[in-house]
Order: sequence, then structure tokens, then C-alpha cells
Amino acid sequence: MKNRIRLLHVPSESEAAQLLKSIGVEPYGIVSMAPKMRHLNILVEGLTPKVANIIKQEMLSQGGDAAVSRGCVDCSVSRTDALIMGTVKQVLRFAEKLSLQPFGLKDVSSDLRELLDRISRRRFLLRTPRREIGMAGRTLVMGVINMTPDSFSDGGMIADAESGLRQAERLIAEGADILDVGGESSRPGAGPVPLKEELRRVIPLIRRISREADVPVSVDTAKAEVARQAIDAGAEIVNDITALRGDRKMARIVAEAGVPVILMHMRGTPRTMQKGDLVYRSLLGEILRFLSERVGHAVEAGIPPDRIMVDPGIGFGKSVEDNLRLIRHLGELASLGLPLCVGVSRKHFTGKITGVVRPGERIEGTAAAVTAAILNGADVVRVHDVGAMKRVAAMADAVRGKR
Repeated sequence: MKNRIRLLHVPSESEAAQLLKSIGVEPYGIVSMAPKMRHLNILVEGLTPKVANIIKQEMLSQGGDAAVSRGCVDCSVSRTDALIMGTVKQVLRFAEKLSLQPFGLKDVSSDLRELLDRISRRRFLLRTPRREIGMAGRTLVMGVINMTPDSFSDGGMIADAESGLRQAERLIAEGADILDVGGESSRPGAGPVPLKEELRRVIPLIRRISREADVPVSVDTAKAEVARQAIDAGAEIVNDITALRGDRKMARIVAEAGVPVILMHMRGTPRTMQKGDLVYRSLLGEILRFLSERVGHAVEAGIPPDRIMVDPGIGFGKSVEDNLRLIRHLGELASLGLPLCVGVSRKHFTGKITGVVRPGERIEGTAAAVTAAILNGADVVRVHDVGAMKRVAAMADAVRGKR
């Protein structure tokens, strides 16, 4: 009888452990071998040739490898990046060896250990003043309520608190886990809304929803005063597209209220984000550095990590190809060790690819993008069509094994 040979795809250590168990491997062997079945590619930037050469030799000694600039051999370059390639087990042993080395390699070792710890955290619990929101069993669906006359998708459809409440009730009935209420459009080219007008648009509705429904409300704002009054009215999350840069008081308001915050990547402002140079030297690298810096700022301001989510800002200062690449590589943002909120609903790039001009008709493009986002690591998806996307998320979660 001929040997039966097939290639296996093992996307997680838990699936590796299940496979080993099905073969009949003893428990100790499962613990030992599962980390050998996951391969990692880790980029370390800005190293001296001396340090890069040590990294390469140490990874080779562990059975892995590291790619560095060819100029490292004769030190003809002053700096190089290093691409470390190996299994989880090899990288762990490599980090242990680096901890004993000079030339700043102890810091590289520490950073590697922290990275491995963060990417292993995929069971998040978001704490608000009223509840704990678990994200382990399934992807959460955040329903959008735009109290604006000029939003790209549904501007002007909801004019007052009464119509907003009816929309909230509909989204809750369709299965929304969170409601995101905004009073200032963030469409490309949109200008700022005066404080009083934004307050008039969102506060009455947030107060009504909080009184009449048991679903957490997020306020989509970059203004600290809007956030403060929204929290007083019952909002439990602040969704700040400026990542606490738009209003210097925002971090303090969020920290003192003890509410979670969503920090999003964006170049410029909604008015300017799609103008000028949209070229990134390293799309994921720039987004990761930006979000890491903003998370650090939030923590320093008194916002604990278990009250922080991050959003890569799909459609904000990015080309169509950038958006697609970002969805494909969402898994790289796992290195932040925080819940990932993704908004792709009805956006221009989905219409560009599918040929659908009207935002409200971009359901198929949105569904495909939501599925891809979930399969690549999204914990929360922000959508307009809650009922349909709730079903899409359920299917994507089942495929991903997240239920």
C-alpha cells in the first residue's frame, strides 16, 4: 500500500495540539511539539551590522535563519533590518541566548519575549463602567448610527433622537453587540462640526438608548467635551478617530471616566486624508508604530490596556491597494496584544472593486471584506447592515474556529 502524504495547514497552536492528540502523542510531547509547528517571521528594524550578524548566527544555531543586508558581511552599511525566521520554540530559545549577549541584544531579547506574549493573547475582555464585554467566543458587531446630514453612506437619514432611537431598536433587533453613535462625518473631505451642533445631534439619542436598551453605546467623537457629556448620558466607549490627538483633554476625560477607547490610525484629518501623497514606505510598519505610540500615550494618561482597542483606519488616508493589503495583513497587528476593531462597511474601495457606485448597495463587497477581516484577526467589525453582517460574522467565526 502506498504511503498517504498530504500537506497540512496549521493556523494556530491549539489546532497543532489537537492534531498531535489525534495521532496519540502523549501530553508532554504535545506541549513540547506544538510550538515547533508554528512558523514565525519577525522583522527587527534599524540594527548595526555587528548586532545583525550575531542575530543571524544565533538563529542558525537554533535551526532557524535570519535575513540581513548583504552589506553586513563587510560592514559597508551602517544599519540593516533583520528578518527572523523560525518556529515559536526556536525563537524562544533564541531569545534566551540573546539575553546573555552584549551590544544591546538583551533589549532585543526582552522585546521578542514581549512580542510572543502579546501575539498569544487572543481572548480579550473589555471592561466598561457597566459591564465586561467578552471577545473570546465570537466577533462582535458594532452597528453604526450616523446623526449627520453629510455622511458618505447614509447622511441625512436620521434627523433627530426619535428617528435615531428607531434605528437603534432595529440594529439591536438585528443583533448589534455595540451601537456607535456619531455626530460629525468622517468621510473624505468632511469639515469639522461646531461643538454645540455635535452635542445637539448625539447627546439626546445616547441618553435615550442608554435608558431604554441594554446594549453598550460608543460615541464616535474627537472632542473631549462631547465625550464627557456622552459618558454622562450613558456612553460606555469613546471611539476617537484621531487616537487622542484631536483634543488634548480627551485622554484625561477617558481615563477619569474609566471607559474604553478606540484608537484609530489616520494621516491628517478627514478633510485632508485622501489628498496629496498617499505612498507609505512601510504601510504596516507605519501603522504599527503609530498605534504603539498612541497606546503608550493612553497608558501614560491613565487608561489601562484592558480599556484600549485599536483600529487600523481602513479608508482613512489610504489607497485602494493599501486597504486591501491592510486587510490581508491584519494579523500583524496582533503584536500590539489588543482587541482589533475594523471598519470596512460600504467604503469606497469596496465599490471601486465591485463596480457599485451607491454606498448603500455595497453589501457584497462589504460582506467579503468583513469575512476577510475576521479570518485575519478582527475582534469587532463596525458595520451599517447589522443583520446581514451578523450572519456573515457567524459564518466567518465558524470557519475561523472562533465559537
